[in-house]
Amino acid sequence: MRETSRAGLAALLALGVAGCATLRSAISFTEPDVALERIEITGLGMTGGTFDLVLDVYNPNAYEIRGTRLELGLDLEGTHFGDALLERPLALSREAHSRVVVPVRFEWAGVGAAAQALVSRQSVAYRLAGAVLVDTPIGERRVNVARTGDVPLTRISP
Repeated sequence: MRETSRAGLAALLALGVAGCATLRSAISFTEPDVALERIEITGLGMTGGTFDLVLDVYNPNAYEIRGTRLELGLDLEGTHFGDALLERPLALSREAHSRVVVPVRFEWAGVGAAAQALVSRQSVAYRLAGAVLVDTPIGERRVNVARTGDVPLTRISP
């Protein structure tokens, strides 16, 4: 009887381990894609200005993930313009695009000629670098973001 119990327990344990491995592979994680859609200028003043980074975040996973923190550095026309930090929860629907708006403040001092692009052009060359922390069913993950390209500028009317 005792050997039967041990054999049954071993079989049950092996089945449990196999089930966990199957579940873990079924809940694999693919990093979301973060793209800068546009920059919306929200204010310009004597000392600086504000703008919103409008991001398109695509979650390719078959489950919802929650963003817990987003930290990005933004360079425009080769000059560092500012850093964005978003610490509010973000719900990223499964297999869907989500719009995320991140406010940024900057000062004219230090941005030099690159600031002229904000006022005079319809688009600018950008570099976006940082990370998004996301909470998934298999734990917290850090997703690195590194993008370059040209992005349109839009101005928000007061």
